[in-house]
This record gives sequence, C-alpha cells and structure tokens, in this order.
Amino acid sequence: MSEQQSRSDEDAASRGRGDADRFAGKKDDSLRSRDVTEGAERAPHRSMFRAMGFDDEDLSSPIVGVPNPAADITPCNVHLDDVADAALDGIDAAGGMPIEFGTITISDAISMGTEGMKASLISREVIADSVELVSFGERMDALVTVAGCDKNLPGMLMASIRTDLPSVFLYGGSIMPGQHDGRDVTIVQVFEGVGAYAEGDMSGEELDELERHACPGAGSCGGMFTANTMASISEALGMA
Repeated sequence: MSEQQSRSDEDAASRGRGDADRFAGKKDDSLRSRDVTEGAERAPHRSMFRAMGFDDEDLSSPIVGVPNPAADITPCNVHLDDVADAALDGIDAAGGMPIEFGTITISDAISMGTEGMKASLISREVIADSVELVSFGERMDALVTVAGCDKNLPGMLMASIRTDLPSVFLYGGSIMPGQHDGRDVTIVQVFEGVGAYAEGDMSGEELDELERHACPGAGSCGGMFTANTMASISEALGMA
C-alpha cells in the first residue's frame, strides 16, 4: 500500500469517526424515537423535523405525542386547542419534544335521538386505534392525551393502555352552569324541560329561554354523565 493510500484511508477513518460523533444522538437506548432521530441514515428524517421548527435539543429529547380531538362539533371539545397548548408548553419545559396530532370525535349530545347515534360507540375504537397507530408509526416515547367528551375520553384512556407507553390524561373540564329564572341550570334541566313541555307543564317560551341559557360556554355536559364520570375514574386510577 502506498503512503498516499495509507494517508487517505486514515483520513477516511478519522472522518468516519467524526461523522459518527456528529450523528450520534444523546438519547437513552430505551427510547424508541432513536429509530427516527439518530444516525447518518436518518438525516432525511431529521430534515423533516427541522422543517417544523424542531432543533438539536428537541431531537435529543424523548418524543411525547399529544393527541388532540379539538372540534367545533360540541362544546365539550371546542376549547381543547387551548388545553393542548398548555400540555405542549409543559412538555417542552420539562425537556421533552412535544408533537401534537388530531383524532376524530363524535358528540353524543347532538347525535342522540337520531340514526347518527349509531356512530357514537364505534368512535371510541376509531379514536383509540388512531392514537395507537400514530404513536407506533412515528416511534413516540410517551403520550399526554387530551379529551373532553363522552367518547374521546374513554378512547384516549384505551389508547394509553394499548400503546403501553408512559402516559398521562388531561381533561378539558366540565361546562359552567347557566342562569335561568334566578337559579343555576345545566343541560340536565333542558332535557327535563323537554319532558315537561311534552306533558304541558312548561310553556314553549320557557323552554326556549331555558335552551338559550343552560350552556354558557365550553366544557363537557354539566352532570355526572360519561365525561365527568370517566374523568373522575381517570383520577382515581392515577392516569390523570
């Protein structure tokens, strides 16, 4: 071997060692997100992350997924972007790399009494499946799930169990009561009002007024229905 060839081989070896250091990540070996962030062969993957504003510090951190079913379908979910934003900030401050993604959601309260109610129970599975699929496909290390209504709340808890990832659940909270005729009212009184009107015990004018004041803003239905019950259970189980 010529002296020139020997120097060339040494330079290549030195460059290889330098490149190995350049592309070696700082993540714990147990984090599966290493599959998409570490090594020279993952340069295209990192380039895609950089396009979304992630930097070297992010890429050396655990990837934490934030599935968010925010939608204008129901007041239970209309404010969940704000809740998810708080989760994203908290994850970032704690040294994680937060990635938000969406899921579908179905409103029990608005679909009930129609053929659309047939979609309600099915939606839990679709939500859980979508979270499981995204977290697996994108090699996420943990989850902070966000939910606010009867079906996306159990769907998120089901997803946490199925993925078997470190997870915490964040609830959007219950709606505040409205005011009607000097008293607190919720959607419960509107349902009762429908019955009272059908029996002739409530006028159409009063039912109309009750309808307009019972739900003053964002949040899940104001009663111990599935959303608030499941939220309480999630706390008791240590998942929230």
